[in-house]
Amino acid sequence: MPDFNLSGHVALVTGSSRGLGKAMARALAEAGARVALNYANDQATAERTLHELSSEGHRCALFHADVTDEAAVARMVSDIAEHLGPVDILVPNATCSQPQRRLEDYDWEFFATMLDFFVKSPFLLARACLPHMKQQRWGRIINICSEVFARGTPNFTAYVAAKGGQHGFSRSLASELAPFGITVNTISPGWIPVERHAHDPQAAKDAYLATIPMQRWGVPEDLAGAVVYLGSDAASFVTGQDLVINGGITIG
Repeated sequence: MPDFNLSGHVALVTGSSRGLGKAMARALAEAGARVALNYANDQATAERTLHELSSEGHRCALFHADVTDEAAVARMVSDIAEHLGPVDILVPNATCSQPQRRLEDYDWEFFATMLDFFVKSPFLLARACLPHMKQQRWGRIINICSEVFARGTPNFTAYVAAKGGQHGFSRSLASELAPFGITVNTISPGWIPVERHAHDPQAAKDAYLATIPMQRWGVPEDLAGAVVYLGSDAASFVTGQDLVINGGITIG
């Protein structure tokens, strides 16, 4: 039988106080991992999430860090090792605002923000966690990407370009780390409405929903099984792959 038990492992999910990150953190904890929750801004929400998961019997701890800052990432990974143990399941999930604009309405500063979150941050996190993963010759890196790269979504060039970089980074790193027993994969969700989408235009939501072959919205819990699978020994021979979770929009 496939082994989905994550007992003995330590998972870090960045941006995990709410939304997709919270659902994935809960799933990893339910599978037995000790889970490091991360937040950058909303301490109250992060503390509620920690209390919620802890009250369910999961071993979790909360760590504040800007995951685009090199020193902050190094400090957080060290603190996690001290409180929970060294990270060997890494899920870079933290995100930022993603407005859709015409190319002429972007500036390079905004483009750079996208790259910071979706290329620089995964790089910093992976680099900080790799010494332990290489030493034990076991590790899982699961980058949370997006369907937008495959779809080439218009008026979204900054986000799509950064996600393209994240996909490329993940594929190259998978080849580099395979000899060490470390897998690197990506999960690419479609538009799954969470708290930050509360004020998105209803017309846009209706139009997107109409394109989903499964005829329903995705929910954060739809990522739960995927992240546990890719983080487990059941996926020990799976690396450099992208698991798309969008109800079939990108079939073919």
